[in-house]
Amino acid sequence: MKKDPSLNIFELPLEPCSLKPKTGFFRNGCCDTAPEDVGCHTVCAVMTEEFLLFSRSRGNDLLTPRPEYDFPGLKPGDRWCLCALRWREAYHAGCAPLIIPTATHKAALRYIDMEILVQYSLRDKQIDSED
Repeated sequence: MKKDPSLNIFELPLEPCSLKPKTGFFRNGCCDTAPEDVGCHTVCAVMTEEFLLFSRSRGNDLLTPRPEYDFPGLKPGDRWCLCALRWREAYHAGCAPLIIPTATHKAALRYIDMEILVQYSLRDKQIDSED
């Protein structure tokens, strides 16, 4: 698999989203993507209980650990590379989680307007306090 260029929504080098838990289509901690990533796992989001319950109600249970896939289950505050379309669906339902713009791949812009992503971006002080 050949990755798309690792650039964020600002056309700068893509920053890691999360190594604990390790996220991304490639499980390299970044929201990199490739043509094989049909879900476009490109939005680095900070999980909330509201979003996790919403996702489960849509058939994607991110709460339950799945050891057979080396998936620990997510909890509020975890960062995770979400499918751009799932994030957009949550946005329209009023429960989209905040994002880390510097760790969100530019491919997310195929599905979500830049203005919306910026509106849902964590501020620098919020990002620092999450680490």
